[in-house]
Amino acid sequence: MNAFDPVWLDQQYNNRARIPDHAALFERWRQASALARQQLDGQHDLAYGDAPSQTLDLFLTERRDAPVLVFIHGGYWRSLDKSDHSFIAPSFVADGAHVVVPNYSLCPGVGIADIALEMTRVIAWIVARAGELGIDPTRIALVGHSAGAHLAAMLLCCRWKDVDPALPPQPLAGALGISGLYDLEPLRHAPFIRGDLQLSERDAWRLSPAFYPRPRKPLYAVAGGDESEEFIRQNRLIRDQWGPSSVPICETLARHHHLDILHNLADPAGRLHDLALRLLGLR
Repeated sequence: MNAFDPVWLDQQYNNRARIPDHAALFERWRQASALARQQLDGQHDLAYGDAPSQTLDLFLTERRDAPVLVFIHGGYWRSLDKSDHSFIAPSFVADGAHVVVPNYSLCPGVGIADIALEMTRVIAWIVARAGELGIDPTRIALVGHSAGAHLAAMLLCCRWKDVDPALPPQPLAGALGISGLYDLEPLRHAPFIRGDLQLSERDAWRLSPAFYPRPRKPLYAVAGGDESEEFIRQNRLIRDQWGPSSVPICETLARHHHLDILHNLADPAGRLHDLALRLLGLR
């Protein structure tokens, strides 16, 4: 099959078309997230920048000097919201971690590069307020899903002193990329998404973390065993490109597709939950 055949690419990358019950799953997430916001100690819609979309939700554990998990949601950089993903927080708060879930501006209103820069501001916001929030600034771990995994990988490669000279050279302990997108070239050719992303060939190259120098902090890369061939290829690609020193974990989770894999993250007994706790220094 031609790697850039448009029909095949849509079949590979259009997860809503691949998962017939996606609307029911999104509704389940929304309901569980609303309950989490009601029950957890937290602060919502905190501004990390000037744009209306540049806000985050913070869920607080009782432990002082606790690590913080930053969850970056997916949606192909063009959809979904932090309020759909609060359900990630309760099990990590119970484990002794703070949880930050940021929003970001969406394509096509902005480009992917703009979104990546917004995520650097989230990390700068956390570092600047670590003392007052009771956060251990040496234990900031990222978890990203789909497009969020792409953004997490970008942040591992960030030149942080260029963002803010007051930041440490690498404020992140590592990242967990779930069903990530690390090579953006195929998305330039997929009809269902290319209009919103508006990627040039140069954009796709410079925004593909698979082709960046390997970072010094680890990326754990995991995809669902029931995902498309391309998502499984993308997951293997980042290990192939960055090597086992930077990607010490590269796995597929059996019986999980692109969406329900997040339930494994929220589940205290889940493999993804365990990997995130390792990055946080809680296991």
